[in-house]
Amino acid sequence: MGVKQALRAIDAFPRAEEHLLQKTKFSAFVSIVGLLIMVTLFLHELSYYLNIYTVHQMSVDSRRGENLPIHINMTFPSLPCDGSQYSLLAVLLSVDAIDMSGKHEVDLDTNIWKLRLNSDGHITGTEYLSDLVEKEHEAHKHDAHKEHHEDSDKIHLQGIDEESQNMIKKVKQALADGEGCRVYGILDVQRVAGNFHLSVHGLNIFVAQMIFEKSTHVNVSHIIHELSFGPKYPGIHNPLDGTSRILRGTSGTFKYYIKVVPTEYRYISKEVLPTNQFSVTEYFSPIHDFERTWPAVYFLYDLSPITVTIREERRSFLHFITRLCAVLGGTFALTGMLDGWMYKILESFTKKNSRTIVR
Repeated sequence: MGVKQALRAIDAFPRAEEHLLQKTKFSAFVSIVGLLIMVTLFLHELSYYLNIYTVHQMSVDSRRGENLPIHINMTFPSLPCDGSQYSLLAVLLSVDAIDMSGKHEVDLDTNIWKLRLNSDGHITGTEYLSDLVEKEHEAHKHDAHKEHHEDSDKIHLQGIDEESQNMIKKVKQALADGEGCRVYGILDVQRVAGNFHLSVHGLNIFVAQMIFEKSTHVNVSHIIHELSFGPKYPGIHNPLDGTSRILRGTSGTFKYYIKVVPTEYRYISKEVLPTNQFSVTEYFSPIHDFERTWPAVYFLYDLSPITVTIREERRSFLHFITRLCAVLGGTFALTGMLDGWMYKILESFTKKNSRTIVR
Protein backbone atom coordinates (compact mmCIF):
# COMPACT_ATOMS: atom_id res chain seq x y z
CA MET A 1 0.00 0.00 0.00
CA GLY A 2 2.85 2.38 0.71
CA VAL A 3 4.14 2.11 -2.89
CA LYS A 4 0.68 2.75 -4.37
CA GLN A 5 0.17 5.81 -2.17
CA ALA A 6 3.61 7.12 -3.17
CA LEU A 7 2.73 6.72 -6.86
CA ARG A 8 -0.59 8.51 -6.35
CA ALA A 9 1.22 11.35 -4.60
CA ILE A 10 3.28 12.13 -7.74
CA ASP A 11 0.28 11.97 -10.11
CA ALA A 12 0.43 15.15 -12.24
CA PHE A 13 -3.06 14.64 -13.62
CA PRO A 14 -5.48 14.18 -10.70
CA ARG A 15 -9.09 13.52 -11.61
CA ALA A 16 -12.05 14.88 -9.71
CA GLU A 17 -15.31 13.03 -9.25
CA GLU A 18 -17.84 13.62 -12.01
CA HIS A 19 -20.40 15.15 -9.63
CA LEU A 20 -17.81 17.65 -8.39
CA LEU A 21 -17.14 19.08 -11.87
CA GLN A 22 -18.92 22.32 -12.77
CA LYS A 23 -19.54 23.20 -16.42
CA THR A 24 -20.40 26.73 -17.52
CA LYS A 25 -21.33 28.46 -20.75
CA PHE A 26 -18.28 30.70 -20.59
CA SER A 27 -15.99 27.66 -20.25
CA ALA A 28 -17.64 26.13 -23.31
CA PHE A 29 -17.02 29.36 -25.26
CA VAL A 30 -13.37 29.43 -24.17
CA SER A 31 -13.02 25.75 -25.17
CA ILE A 32 -14.38 26.42 -28.67
CA VAL A 33 -12.10 29.42 -29.15
CA GLY A 34 -9.10 27.42 -27.90
CA LEU A 35 -9.96 24.54 -30.23
CA LEU A 36 -10.14 26.88 -33.24
CA ILE A 37 -6.80 28.41 -32.31
CA MET A 38 -5.19 24.98 -31.97
CA VAL A 39 -6.56 23.82 -35.34
CA THR A 40 -5.25 27.00 -37.00
CA LEU A 41 -1.82 26.61 -35.41
CA PHE A 42 -1.71 22.92 -36.36
CA LEU A 43 -2.39 23.72 -40.03
CA HIS A 44 0.23 26.48 -39.94
CA GLU A 45 2.85 24.16 -38.45
CA LEU A 46 1.97 21.43 -40.95
CA SER A 47 2.41 23.86 -43.84
CA TYR A 48 5.70 25.07 -42.31
CA TYR A 49 6.92 21.46 -42.07
CA LEU A 50 5.93 20.54 -45.63
CA ASN A 51 7.40 23.75 -47.08
CA ILE A 52 10.82 23.38 -48.73
CA TYR A 53 13.45 25.98 -47.86
CA THR A 54 16.82 26.72 -49.46
CA VAL A 55 20.32 26.93 -48.02
CA HIS A 56 23.03 28.96 -49.78
CA GLN A 57 26.69 27.97 -49.76
CA MET A 58 29.73 29.43 -51.52
CA SER A 59 32.88 27.76 -52.79
CA VAL A 60 35.62 28.30 -55.35
CA ASP A 61 34.50 27.60 -58.93
CA SER A 62 36.29 24.51 -60.21
CA ARG A 63 34.45 24.07 -63.51
CA ARG A 64 36.62 24.25 -66.62
CA GLY A 65 36.19 23.62 -70.31
CA GLU A 66 32.45 24.19 -70.34
CA ASN A 67 30.50 26.46 -72.64
CA LEU A 68 28.41 29.36 -71.40
CA PRO A 69 24.83 29.41 -72.79
CA ILE A 70 23.35 32.88 -73.25
CA HIS A 71 19.59 33.07 -73.75
CA ILE A 72 18.51 36.30 -75.44
CA ASN A 73 15.10 37.65 -76.39
CA MET A 74 15.16 41.29 -77.48
CA THR A 75 13.12 43.66 -79.59
CA PHE A 76 14.52 46.56 -81.62
CA PRO A 77 11.44 48.63 -82.53
CA SER A 78 13.36 51.03 -84.80
CA LEU A 79 15.69 48.66 -86.68
CA PRO A 80 14.22 46.37 -89.38
CA CYS A 81 15.39 42.84 -90.13
CA ASP A 82 14.94 43.32 -93.89
CA GLY A 83 17.66 42.95 -96.48
CA SER A 84 18.93 39.47 -95.75
CA GLN A 85 18.42 38.28 -99.29
CA TYR A 86 21.06 40.68 -100.63
CA SER A 87 24.73 39.85 -100.57
CA LEU A 88 26.03 43.31 -99.66
CA LEU A 89 23.80 43.77 -96.66
CA ALA A 90 23.30 40.15 -95.62
CA VAL A 91 21.77 40.96 -92.25
CA LEU A 92 20.95 44.48 -91.11
CA LEU A 93 20.94 43.63 -87.40
CA SER A 94 23.87 41.32 -86.59
CA VAL A 95 24.86 39.42 -83.44
CA ASP A 96 28.60 39.22 -82.82
CA ALA A 97 30.68 37.82 -79.96
CA ILE A 98 34.25 38.40 -78.78
CA ASP A 99 36.08 36.76 -75.86
CA MET A 100 39.35 37.42 -74.07
CA SER A 101 41.17 34.80 -76.11
CA GLY A 102 40.73 37.05 -79.14
CA LYS A 103 38.13 34.88 -80.78
CA HIS A 104 35.71 37.01 -82.79
CA GLU A 105 32.70 35.21 -84.17
CA VAL A 106 29.68 36.21 -86.18
CA ASP A 107 28.29 32.76 -86.96
CA LEU A 108 28.26 31.17 -83.49
CA ASP A 109 26.84 27.83 -84.68
CA THR A 110 23.80 28.33 -82.46
CA ASN A 111 20.09 28.83 -82.89
CA ILE A 112 19.20 32.49 -83.42
CA TRP A 113 15.96 33.64 -84.99
CA LYS A 114 14.72 37.01 -86.19
CA LEU A 115 11.11 38.10 -86.26
CA ARG A 116 10.12 40.98 -88.51
CA LEU A 117 7.78 43.39 -86.76
CA ASN A 118 5.52 46.04 -88.24
CA SER A 119 5.04 49.51 -86.73
CA ASP A 120 2.45 48.10 -84.30
CA GLY A 121 4.86 45.45 -83.04
CA HIS A 122 3.07 42.53 -84.70
CA ILE A 123 5.07 39.73 -86.33
CA THR A 124 5.15 39.79 -90.13
CA GLY A 125 7.84 37.20 -90.86
CA THR A 126 10.61 35.04 -89.43
CA GLU A 127 14.17 34.25 -90.51
CA TYR A 128 16.83 31.86 -89.24
CA LEU A 129 19.76 34.09 -88.48
CA SER A 130 22.65 31.60 -88.56
CA ASP A 131 21.90 30.82 -92.21
CA LEU A 132 21.82 34.54 -93.00
CA VAL A 133 25.10 35.20 -91.25
CA GLU A 134 26.69 32.40 -93.25
CA LYS A 135 25.74 34.27 -96.42
CA GLU A 136 27.21 37.43 -94.96
CA HIS A 137 30.61 35.81 -94.57
CA GLU A 138 31.04 35.86 -98.35
CA ALA A 139 31.18 39.68 -98.32
CA HIS A 140 32.17 40.56 -94.76
CA LYS A 141 34.21 38.92 -91.99
CA HIS A 142 34.94 40.79 -88.79
CA ASP A 143 38.17 38.92 -88.15
CA ALA A 144 39.52 39.50 -91.69
CA HIS A 145 40.14 43.25 -91.55
CA LYS A 146 42.44 43.40 -94.55
CA GLU A 147 40.02 41.58 -96.84
CA HIS A 148 37.17 43.72 -95.56
CA HIS A 149 38.95 46.98 -96.45
CA GLU A 150 39.92 45.67 -99.89
CA ASP A 151 36.30 44.74 -100.63
CA SER A 152 35.12 48.13 -99.35
CA ASP A 153 37.55 49.98 -101.63
CA LYS A 154 36.46 47.87 -104.57
CA ILE A 155 32.78 48.61 -103.92
CA HIS A 156 33.59 52.29 -103.49
CA LEU A 157 35.44 52.45 -106.80
CA GLN A 158 33.04 50.38 -108.88
CA GLY A 159 29.88 51.92 -107.42
CA ILE A 160 26.71 50.21 -106.24
CA ASP A 161 25.05 47.84 -108.68
CA GLU A 162 21.32 47.82 -109.43
CA GLU A 163 20.57 44.92 -107.12
CA SER A 164 22.23 46.66 -104.19
CA GLN A 165 20.42 49.90 -104.97
CA ASN A 166 17.11 48.04 -104.86
CA MET A 167 18.11 46.54 -101.54
CA ILE A 168 18.97 49.95 -100.10
CA LYS A 169 15.63 51.33 -101.25
CA LYS A 170 13.83 48.42 -99.64
CA VAL A 171 15.61 48.91 -96.32
CA LYS A 172 14.90 52.64 -96.39
CA GLN A 173 11.25 51.87 -97.03
CA ALA A 174 11.23 49.48 -94.07
CA LEU A 175 12.72 52.22 -91.90
CA ALA A 176 10.11 54.68 -93.14
CA ASP A 177 7.34 52.18 -92.39
CA GLY A 178 8.57 51.85 -88.81
CA GLU A 179 9.50 48.17 -89.01
CA GLY A 180 11.27 46.56 -86.10
CA CYS A 181 13.09 43.34 -85.36
CA ARG A 182 12.90 40.78 -82.59
CA VAL A 183 15.97 38.61 -82.02
CA TYR A 184 15.85 35.53 -79.82
CA GLY A 185 17.71 32.29 -79.33
CA ILE A 186 20.78 30.87 -77.61
CA LEU A 187 24.43 31.84 -77.98
CA ASP A 188 26.93 29.17 -76.96
CA VAL A 189 30.21 30.90 -76.08
CA GLN A 190 33.41 29.86 -74.34
CA ARG A 191 33.46 30.08 -70.56
CA VAL A 192 35.78 33.09 -70.46
CA ALA A 193 35.19 36.82 -70.15
CA GLY A 194 34.00 38.52 -73.31
CA ASN A 195 31.13 40.38 -74.87
CA PHE A 196 28.41 40.02 -77.44
CA HIS A 197 26.70 42.89 -79.15
CA LEU A 198 23.82 43.61 -81.46
CA SER A 199 24.42 46.30 -84.04
CA VAL A 200 24.59 47.21 -87.74
CA HIS A 201 28.31 46.37 -87.80
CA GLY A 202 27.60 43.62 -90.32
CA LEU A 203 26.91 46.27 -92.97
CA ASN A 204 29.48 47.48 -95.41
CA ILE A 205 30.42 51.00 -94.26
CA PHE A 206 29.42 52.61 -97.55
CA VAL A 207 26.10 50.77 -97.66
CA ALA A 208 25.41 51.80 -94.07
CA GLN A 209 26.08 55.44 -94.95
CA MET A 210 23.74 55.23 -97.94
CA ILE A 211 20.97 53.75 -95.76
CA PHE A 212 21.30 55.86 -92.62
CA GLU A 213 23.32 58.84 -94.01
CA LYS A 214 25.18 59.10 -90.69
CA SER A 215 25.60 57.08 -87.53
CA THR A 216 23.44 59.38 -85.40
CA HIS A 217 20.41 58.24 -87.41
CA VAL A 218 20.79 54.63 -86.23
CA ASN A 219 18.28 54.13 -83.44
CA VAL A 220 19.24 51.22 -81.19
CA SER A 221 16.23 51.54 -78.87
CA HIS A 222 15.56 48.11 -77.44
CA ILE A 223 13.45 46.06 -75.08
CA ILE A 224 15.05 43.11 -73.27
CA HIS A 225 12.35 40.53 -72.75
CA GLU A 226 14.76 37.95 -71.40
CA LEU A 227 18.50 37.67 -70.84
CA SER A 228 19.89 34.74 -68.88
CA PHE A 229 23.05 32.67 -68.67
CA GLY A 230 21.54 29.25 -68.21
CA PRO A 231 18.31 27.48 -67.29
CA LYS A 232 16.01 28.97 -64.70
CA TYR A 233 15.55 27.59 -61.21
CA PRO A 234 12.88 28.41 -58.58
CA GLY A 235 13.31 31.92 -57.20
CA ILE A 236 15.85 33.17 -59.74
CA HIS A 237 15.75 36.85 -60.68
CA ASN A 238 17.37 38.06 -63.90
CA PRO A 239 17.78 41.82 -63.43
CA LEU A 240 17.57 42.75 -67.13
CA ASP A 241 14.29 40.97 -67.85
CA GLY A 242 11.67 43.53 -68.89
CA THR A 243 14.23 46.34 -69.37
CA SER A 244 13.17 49.00 -71.91
CA ARG A 245 15.50 51.67 -73.30
CA ILE A 246 13.84 53.92 -75.88
CA LEU A 247 15.84 56.74 -77.49
CA ARG A 248 14.15 59.94 -78.60
CA GLY A 249 16.04 62.58 -80.56
CA THR A 250 19.51 61.11 -79.98
CA SER A 251 21.52 57.98 -80.59
CA GLY A 252 24.36 56.22 -78.90
CA THR A 253 25.82 53.00 -77.58
CA PHE A 254 24.45 51.02 -74.65
CA LYS A 255 26.86 48.98 -72.57
CA TYR A 256 25.74 46.48 -69.97
CA TYR A 257 28.53 45.32 -67.64
CA ILE A 258 27.58 41.89 -66.33
CA LYS A 259 29.15 39.83 -63.55
CA VAL A 260 28.18 36.19 -64.04
CA VAL A 261 28.06 34.04 -60.89
CA PRO A 262 28.23 30.25 -61.47
CA THR A 263 25.38 28.57 -59.61
CA GLU A 264 24.32 25.03 -58.80
CA TYR A 265 20.75 24.36 -57.72
CA ARG A 266 20.29 21.07 -55.89
CA TYR A 267 16.69 19.88 -55.72
CA ILE A 268 15.29 17.89 -52.80
CA SER A 269 15.29 14.90 -55.18
CA LYS A 270 19.13 15.18 -55.40
CA GLU A 271 18.94 16.40 -59.02
CA VAL A 272 21.59 19.06 -59.76
CA LEU A 273 20.92 21.96 -62.16
CA PRO A 274 24.06 23.88 -63.24
CA THR A 275 23.24 27.45 -64.23
CA ASN A 276 24.35 31.04 -63.62
CA GLN A 277 23.11 34.18 -61.90
CA PHE A 278 24.32 37.66 -62.74
CA SER A 279 24.39 41.25 -61.59
CA VAL A 280 24.57 44.20 -63.97
CA THR A 281 25.38 47.87 -64.29
CA GLU A 282 24.73 49.90 -67.43
CA TYR A 283 26.22 52.87 -69.24
CA PHE A 284 24.97 54.93 -72.19
CA SER A 285 27.36 56.84 -74.43
CA PRO A 286 25.72 59.31 -76.85
CA ILE A 287 27.15 59.60 -80.36
CA HIS A 288 27.82 62.99 -81.94
CA ASP A 289 27.89 63.97 -85.60
CA PHE A 290 31.68 64.19 -85.79
CA GLU A 291 32.24 60.66 -84.44
CA ARG A 292 32.82 57.74 -86.79
CA THR A 293 31.59 54.98 -84.49
CA TRP A 294 28.22 53.31 -85.01
CA PRO A 295 25.63 52.74 -82.28
CA ALA A 296 25.30 49.28 -80.75
CA VAL A 297 24.09 47.40 -77.70
CA TYR A 298 26.97 45.71 -75.89
CA PHE A 299 26.78 43.06 -73.20
CA LEU A 300 30.21 42.77 -71.56
CA TYR A 301 30.38 39.82 -69.19
CA ASP A 302 32.94 38.50 -66.74
CA LEU A 303 32.79 35.36 -64.60
CA SER A 304 33.04 35.29 -60.83
CA PRO A 305 35.56 32.81 -59.32
CA ILE A 306 32.98 31.90 -56.65
CA THR A 307 30.27 29.29 -57.15
CA VAL A 308 26.98 29.58 -55.26
CA THR A 309 25.31 26.31 -54.32
CA ILE A 310 21.60 26.51 -53.51
CA ARG A 311 20.29 23.38 -51.82
CA GLU A 312 16.65 22.52 -51.14
CA GLU A 313 15.95 21.06 -47.70
CA ARG A 314 12.95 20.02 -45.64
CA ARG A 315 12.60 20.31 -41.86
CA SER A 316 12.86 17.10 -39.82
CA PHE A 317 9.79 15.34 -38.45
CA LEU A 318 11.18 15.64 -34.91
CA HIS A 319 11.38 19.40 -35.36
CA PHE A 320 7.74 19.39 -36.50
CA ILE A 321 6.58 17.35 -33.46
CA THR A 322 8.51 19.61 -31.07
CA ARG A 323 6.96 22.79 -32.45
CA LEU A 324 3.51 21.17 -32.58
CA CYS A 325 3.65 20.15 -28.89
CA ALA A 326 4.85 23.62 -27.95
CA VAL A 327 2.10 25.56 -29.71
CA LEU A 328 -0.75 23.16 -28.89
CA GLY A 329 0.30 22.72 -25.28
CA GLY A 330 0.80 26.45 -24.87
CA THR A 331 -2.63 27.19 -26.30
CA PHE A 332 -4.28 24.58 -24.05
CA ALA A 333 -2.54 25.95 -20.96
CA LEU A 334 -3.35 29.56 -21.83
CA THR A 335 -7.06 28.87 -22.42
CA GLY A 336 -7.19 26.92 -19.15
CA MET A 337 -5.64 29.84 -17.25
CA LEU A 338 -8.01 32.30 -18.92
CA ASP A 339 -11.00 30.15 -18.03
CA GLY A 340 -9.86 29.89 -14.38
CA TRP A 341 -9.33 33.66 -14.05
CA MET A 342 -12.68 34.48 -15.56
CA TYR A 343 -14.43 31.91 -13.38
CA LYS A 344 -12.92 33.43 -10.21
CA ILE A 345 -13.84 36.96 -11.30
CA LEU A 346 -17.43 35.99 -12.07
CA GLU A 347 -17.66 34.01 -8.84
CA SER A 348 -16.48 37.00 -6.77
CA PHE A 349 -19.06 39.27 -8.41
CA THR A 350 -21.77 36.67 -7.78
CA LYS A 351 -20.86 36.43 -4.06
CA LYS A 352 -20.93 40.23 -3.65
CA ASN A 353 -24.36 40.45 -5.27
CA SER A 354 -25.72 37.67 -3.06
CA ARG A 355 -24.44 39.40 0.09
CA THR A 356 -26.07 42.67 -0.96
CA ILE A 357 -29.43 40.94 -1.49
CA VAL A 358 -29.26 39.24 1.97
CA ARG A 359 -28.61 42.55 3.70
